[in-house]
Amino acid sequence: MKGLAGKTALITGASSGIGQAIAIRLAQEGCNIVINYRKSPEGAEATEEQAMRQACGQVEGCGVQSLLVQGDVSQEEDIVRMVNATVDKFGHLDILINNAGVQTERASHEVSSDEFDRVIAVNLRGAYLCARETIKHLLQQQRSGVIINISSVHEIIPRPMYISYSISKGGMGNLTKTLALEYANRGIRVNGIAPGATITPINQAWTEDPEQKATVESHIPMGRAGTSEEMAAAVAFLASDEAAYITGQTLFIDGGLTLYADFREAWSA
Repeated sequence: MKGLAGKTALITGASSGIGQAIAIRLAQEGCNIVINYRKSPEGAEATEEQAMRQACGQVEGCGVQSLLVQGDVSQEEDIVRMVNATVDKFGHLDILINNAGVQTERASHEVSSDEFDRVIAVNLRGAYLCARETIKHLLQQQRSGVIINISSVHEIIPRPMYISYSISKGGMGNLTKTLALEYANRGIRVNGIAPGATITPINQAWTEDPEQKATVESHIPMGRAGTSEEMAAAVAFLASDEAAYITGQTLFIDGGLTLYADFREAWSA
């Protein structure tokens, strides 16, 4: 992808799943990568090892560097520290990937305030604060930059039993649009991707159960779940100069899930 080599990218929640795949893909494209993790240094180290190995196999000169940064994106001081550590090491931050996220499964009338607040604090407030600190840095250094928010198909599809998660992703859609509009004339692009059903460790409950997997995939027009690598490929495109005229958009990567799969056959007039 054009324009990624030599850039520095901070990926939150990069110790597994989609975040890990994004870190690896951006390293392959020649980016220096900052791998944020909350409580799994082993996962972060595995991400770093894979990213550097694959980068050295694909990037000429293998000048890619990495940094591991522990931090909880629900904590403002951790976010400030992550961004400062990135700039201290690499001199600049060019790309922010807001990937960290949590969810709670519970009937909406049973969700406690603390459970609700935790999901919003990580998924939405944390994403905003990461974006805020990144934008401050970009404006201070008068640099262009890219922010990519990892949302979900539940940005627009209601998800019963996951009220706080659905609200957080709906808010992330407007966060993307608002920041994109506000900073478009400052050279800062803000976009999002919205994955559908994706094979990741967090989804092992159904990905490793043939019956449940078949049930999930029956609702997907393409008949299969997506992969973390497919999500990472879209992120690499949106972060690159190939997407230089795209801002304020959320790309749904869902195998057609948001096309209302249950209407493939006419059942109402």
